[in-house]
Amino acid sequence: MAIKKTAAMDLDWSFYLYLQQFYLDNKGKIRSYYKGATKKFLDYNDPENGKAFLRRPQFEALEIYVFLKEFLSNEPVYKIFEDWYERQGRFDSRSSTALPGKQVQLFGEINKEQYKLVFDQMKKAAKEQSYPNYIFALTMGTGKTVLMATCIFYEFILASRFPQDKRFCHNALVFAPDKTVLQSLLEILTLDKSKVVPPEYINFLETHLKFFFLDEAGTTLNTIDNSDFNIIISNTQKIILKNQHTEPHAANLLFKAEKQTIQANSVVDENADLYLSQEAENEKELLSNQRFIKLTRLEQLGIYVDEAHHLFGSKLKKDLVERSKTSLRTTIDQLANELHRSGTRVVACYNYTGTPYVGSEVLPEVVYAYGLREAIDNKYLKKVAIESYKNPRDHEFVKAVILDFWQKYSTQRREGMLPKLAFFASDIEELENQLRPAVEDTLIDLGIDINSILVNVGDPKLTTNDQIREFIHLDSPGSEKQFILLVNKGREGWNCRSLFGVALHRTPNSRVFVLQATMRCLRSIGDIQETASVYLSEENKQILRDELQQNFRMNLEEFQNAGSGGIDVTVKLRPPKVKLTLKRVRRLHHLTEIKPAPGLDFGLEKADLEKYRIIKTTQEGLTFSDAQTNKPVATEDLTYLRKRRTFSKITLVAEIARYLNRSPIELEGILKDSKEGIVTILKMVNEFNELLYDWI
Repeated sequence: MAIKKTAAMDLDWSFYLYLQQFYLDNKGKIRSYYKGATKKFLDYNDPENGKAFLRRPQFEALEIYVFLKEFLSNEPVYKIFEDWYERQGRFDSRSSTALPGKQVQLFGEINKEQYKLVFDQMKKAAKEQSYPNYIFALTMGTGKTVLMATCIFYEFILASRFPQDKRFCHNALVFAPDKTVLQSLLEILTLDKSKVVPPEYINFLETHLKFFFLDEAGTTLNTIDNSDFNIIISNTQKIILKNQHTEPHAANLLFKAEKQTIQANSVVDENADLYLSQEAENEKELLSNQRFIKLTRLEQLGIYVDEAHHLFGSKLKKDLVERSKTSLRTTIDQLANELHRSGTRVVACYNYTGTPYVGSEVLPEVVYAYGLREAIDNKYLKKVAIESYKNPRDHEFVKAVILDFWQKYSTQRREGMLPKLAFFASDIEELENQLRPAVEDTLIDLGIDINSILVNVGDPKLTTNDQIREFIHLDSPGSEKQFILLVNKGREGWNCRSLFGVALHRTPNSRVFVLQATMRCLRSIGDIQETASVYLSEENKQILRDELQQNFRMNLEEFQNAGSGGIDVTVKLRPPKVKLTLKRVRRLHHLTEIKPAPGLDFGLEKADLEKYRIIKTTQEGLTFSDAQTNKPVATEDLTYLRKRRTFSKITLVAEIARYLNRSPIELEGILKDSKEGIVTILKMVNEFNELLYDWI
């Protein structure tokens, strides 16, 4: 038992790190397997080019996303781990390189017992799944929504160019956990595609993308069956498959007008009487199942789950690891089964969460992680200052917090927006009877307008539509609200970059709520790294300490000091450079133009004209000595047989000008003023054309 515990402690974090290290060590080889469009897409988003919009963690996650798809062919994580350990498949030539900074790994890798422990955990997570499931764990504020949109754009570009390649998604279903996060996913629709997509592919996306945003309960899904390039954004309640939990009574069967004519042979058919009957008692169930059916008629579906980014601890484990029957996982599994029956499939399910950890364990299907400490150190988030108070009453706590906040931030705008402070109450009664009066009294004492208070509690009697609109647009220069009073809003997808402080006095019912509320104020703003303030009671401070350790492997001191020091760097030893001494020879050439003087002498009388003549020789007998035979040797000039060109003065000058690339007027003057004169030159050239090129 002790061995298993040690194995888990050694490997609960390691595989996705090993996977990333393998990618970095073999990047050149891996890229050779990529499509040309993929290389262009990655190069366009690479932060090394100095113009990329994506942050470093977003680009690294995109690289792993493409690596899993085009190099590893969408294999499930347990199969990838098996191939990696056995050095088979695409990992057949991997080295035994240790992880940077992990000295314990330098002299060996995991043993068989450790491998089996982790493999069984991964296989258990993938049990009864017909699709690969991947988890990208990027801490809040690093841009998961933009990353998700970028991955979908990449999928559609490759799917359009390689429609028969089963690795690429032709449609995308994006799940949000609730209506608040659903609104934040609108960024997929509004994102400027030129920031993440090369120019040559933008026109295709603009003309072919079709968005379906299911934000209302009565909204139907109107996708065209078997169509491509649909992006459906919905929360879980608008897609989830509903079942009939109770059997109808005898009286209901007796008076039921219609007959059952559909055989129940699939998940959808078993519920046919719910969503096909025109007399369905519950219209919401009818609409819900209509969306489910429409999804089963889309090919090559990719599912993107953004529901986990606000979950921590046991809730995250229940949904992503245990696959609770009441969770979204059941609907995804059934949707995958229906697509498989119809001849297509779910290509993969991509989950985006804020942490790779669940208590003392790592999520087994994590393929990339970027932690809270790294995000703060690299200035993607604000630094944080923890202010704790011991034994204060409600009014005293509120006054101390507002005084400290006003002294630090006051009305100094960042990006044109006022800094904001959020107070979290445990319930509506506490907010109305204790928190709000204390805040108003303190603001009046400080001479601050109480109209800067905004309340959002989820109760229409206390929160008007105008207040909800104000809450949605807090991150705008026009908002004059600075003090936000909330009930149970800390865990939702509230993206307020101008939030500089959160205050939590009473101990909430959920311990993890303290961590969720704290992280609301960490989103970066402006060109410099700002510091946010977190105001807690001593009890809540201890809760925050425990939750940071469980969810981020980070103690409170590290959380407070993050961003104040340097960053960790990887140092690799390299052999010394070999220096060679080279002799460099340089030659300098000068070109001097000689201008001929008047009366230029071409010296044609010195020209050897005999070499241009065709001479015929006649000899009698086989003896070649004239002295012995005393017989004359006959010769005859046959030069006239040679094909010659007859020049005129104009064509002669033109030919010389073409050859020398000089002015014909200049050359004509030189010929006329020469010693021989142009007439003599012309006569000799016409007799022996070769003189023009060999001599003149």
